[in-house]
Amino acid sequence: MINVIIADDQKIVREGIKMILSLYDEINVIGEAENGEELINLLQNFMADVILMDVRMPIIDGVEATKIIKERYIHTKVIILTTFNEDEYIFKAIKNGADGYLLKDVGSEFIINAIRSVYNGAMLLDPEVTVKVVKAFNSITNESKNSNEFDNINNKLNSLTPREIDVAKLVAQGKSNKDICRSLFLTEGTVKNYVTRILGKLELNSRTELAVFINQAGID
Repeated sequence: MINVIIADDQKIVREGIKMILSLYDEINVIGEAENGEELINLLQNFMADVILMDVRMPIIDGVEATKIIKERYIHTKVIILTTFNEDEYIFKAIKNGADGYLLKDVGSEFIINAIRSVYNGAMLLDPEVTVKVVKAFNSITNESKNSNEFDNINNKLNSLTPREIDVAKLVAQGKSNKDICRSLFLTEGTVKNYVTRILGKLELNSRTELAVFINQAGID
């Protein structure tokens, strides 16, 4: 059972999402919040596996709430579900640790697959968001090749062991922890430890940031 909390300042949106999720036996909506502050308070009493959250909310918005949640509840997955596709929201959310970023015009099955994917340790971006991330990474890569940033990337990569690089590459391919277990013949706990250690060494906050970093470094 995947326990989910929905955070959106529009009640009709929360009810609509809840209705969709109720059609799936493995998903259990355990709470709703209309802003980031209410969500954070809710998490003190209800432990969610996955949070579906808008970015524009009063008091504490979704981007800042993501940062707070990831600092306090490292195993809770956060999916941004919003109508806003501005770069500012996307990249701040990813930097703050969001495990997924979807636009509200995606189909219900896409949302369900996103919940399942992030719950299993993968990451999922809306196709439109993926295009923006790839363009940004290409731009950064071109700039970094002519700057000290390129040396910084190489120095960080050199801090990883061969096995950590194997894990990082699979994360960058969007593989879940279970997929990585099967590919590398490791336990899920070992994979989780590897991912945590890799993020620490590279000074990153999320699997999404790790994927961007690995692609930026040009590792195949």
